[in-house]
Amino acid sequence: MFGIGGLLAVVTVAADNNTLSDSFYFIATVQLAITVLVSARVNSPDRVVWLSLLFITGCSIVAQLLDGTFGDRPSYQAIPEALFLVVQIVLATGLLFIVSRRLGSEPVSVLVDALIVALGAWFLIWVAFVQPTLDVSTETVLVVAIRGGTLATSALVLFTLAILLFGDSQRSPAVWFVASAIALTLLGDFLYAANDSGRVTLSDRFASAAYIACLFAASAAFWHPSISSLTNKGPLLPKRPIMGRLIVTTLALLVPVVVLALSDPTDNGDRIVRAVSMFVLGAAVTIRVVHSVRANATTQRELIISAQTDSLTGLPNRSLMVTHVTNALINASTEGRQPTVLFIDVDRFKNINDSLGHQAGDNVLVAVAQRLQHALPQRCIVGRISGDEFVILDASNRSSSEAMLLADRILEAFYEPLSLRQGDVFVSASIGVASYRPEITKNADDLLRHADTAMYRAKDAGRNCVAIFDESMLERVSQRLSVETALYRALERRELRLVHQPIIDIDLGDVVGFEALMRWEREDGSMISPAEFIPIAEETGTIVPIGAWALLEALTHLRTWINEGTCRRDATMSVNVSPRQLHDPNFVAVVSEALMRAHVPADQLWLEVTEGVMIAQPEKALTALKKLCAIGVRVAIDDFGTGYSSLSLLQQFPIQRLKIDKSFVSGVAEDMGARSLVRTIIAMGESLGLDMVAEGVESVRQLQVLAELRCPKAQGFLISHPVPPDSMASTVAVLDQLGSWPRLRGPTPL
Repeated sequence: MFGIGGLLAVVTVAADNNTLSDSFYFIATVQLAITVLVSARVNSPDRVVWLSLLFITGCSIVAQLLDGTFGDRPSYQAIPEALFLVVQIVLATGLLFIVSRRLGSEPVSVLVDALIVALGAWFLIWVAFVQPTLDVSTETVLVVAIRGGTLATSALVLFTLAILLFGDSQRSPAVWFVASAIALTLLGDFLYAANDSGRVTLSDRFASAAYIACLFAASAAFWHPSISSLTNKGPLLPKRPIMGRLIVTTLALLVPVVVLALSDPTDNGDRIVRAVSMFVLGAAVTIRVVHSVRANATTQRELIISAQTDSLTGLPNRSLMVTHVTNALINASTEGRQPTVLFIDVDRFKNINDSLGHQAGDNVLVAVAQRLQHALPQRCIVGRISGDEFVILDASNRSSSEAMLLADRILEAFYEPLSLRQGDVFVSASIGVASYRPEITKNADDLLRHADTAMYRAKDAGRNCVAIFDESMLERVSQRLSVETALYRALERRELRLVHQPIIDIDLGDVVGFEALMRWEREDGSMISPAEFIPIAEETGTIVPIGAWALLEALTHLRTWINEGTCRRDATMSVNVSPRQLHDPNFVAVVSEALMRAHVPADQLWLEVTEGVMIAQPEKALTALKKLCAIGVRVAIDDFGTGYSSLSLLQQFPIQRLKIDKSFVSGVAEDMGARSLVRTIIAMGESLGLDMVAEGVESVRQLQVLAELRCPKAQGFLISHPVPPDSMASTVAVLDQLGSWPRLRGPTPL
């Protein structure tokens, strides 16, 4: 279609025949009208674009017909010229609509920029074309003025077209065809204007050729399927559009000023037009500047709010909460108040994310924020500082009792479940409370840190409770930090070591296995309890390399004892495994490598896991345990009976051994209830074909009862304390001399 238009345009220029030119123009106009009507059904363009182009086509046909009719009657020539002006105005309006849609730009800024360019162009058109035309033209002043307005509007059209082309990252074929059509019609307008001004002498066929090609280019745009997405919103390129608008707008301001300075008015009319034009241009520039200043101020406010507000909940973020706390501390010294911070952490929030998804987690956080705002008095400021952590500031607090009352109200707020799209969810919170004390609170960060420390104390106390900060907590935190820091270098410094506790066959009295236990002796000689450093290692992730070292070290010890004849060749080694290790994707490979390097068969390794390991992330745990069992490693549940104690665990997971916890074994000799419970566990293990080991045996009577209950294996202080590897030979030798343990008559712990 575009090619046909180009061919007809070339023929028009070459033929130099007005009749032929008019015929081609009529054909081009009719085919455009038909194309617009057909496209409305086939491509379904935007209604505004379709109606605008239909109106433009209709006005162009009428104007062309009237121009031919009134060509010899100058008094009526203003009518077709006015229609041409209307065409340009409608075209400019339509382009502004498309630009605002596609670029997502603010309509006011686009409109004012276009107005500035149009006014600047009008000034140049007046000086270069319109005013000279008045001196030589036989047409009326009105006609000449309307043509000037048409040319000025054409400049506006050109500017908006440039924005559309250079500011749109999605330049579809329809955009290019529309741009070509507009550029061609503007070319025709300026050719006519230049010819009328007497500056150049051209045949009207050149302008007619441009108009004919323009109409066919518009038809090509409407035939193309991309016309339906012409007004779709598109992304704005950050550099070229802004720079392009800036350059064009600046030129529209500077060039008229230069022309005004270098050229003199020809008469009073020229002087008046110049003055009014520059005044209106200045007013448009003023409007643009005012609008830009307001837009920048609004943007700055939005940026400040965004920087200080949590995007999910709309609450103040950490930065703004620090500011609020700082202001509260400044006022506290003069008003005699005791600003208090409550640090809130949603308990087991990770479980919600893992089980229901992160969207549900976000919904929970929003619901928690709403609960906190509704539960607290207006004087309190609620903020979300990170993840599932919230902070509440009561700047007016005067006593610890008021702070505890607020904390109790928060706990009560979570008694009712949160209603989510995924269903009702119960949550609880651990709360740390810290009040301003001049002797220890120097700034806002100190107060927030104290509340955070107290919150962790509440978590350690069992969650869903409140803890009030005191100075002793700082010592504990400092000690924990010291342990955490030293733990990273413990392996490198060879401060970690293994000790082993023998496991015996109760009936035979033989040592059939060992359990590896970790100890940490720091360089200064101080001992760190496993109960203290193992949770830290688990939390920080250092348990993974430490566990890998312990596994290889324990198997190496077992191989050494077997080779030296210290123990039976089928003796086993039990090694505790943490959740972090089991969920490590490389753990199975680590186990396989340790077995290979130590030259120990896989069935002589027992990996001990707690019930909680399998509850936290059951799918990961099940996958890992199945892979371990596939290579021959056996799995034991440690401390059985103290956790969930679900029979489904024994059915779902590949478990081969139960270790009866010390808390049950300690009362088995005197407490009939404990004895009955142990009997039940042993009977259940027998029915499932599981091996059984009783932990924490400390008296002969306990061992005798376990033998009566048919528990096959045992370990504990009665048999042996955990001993270093180099002492295991003598320990096993002593145990072998004792013979059958149940026959002993008194407690003789080693």
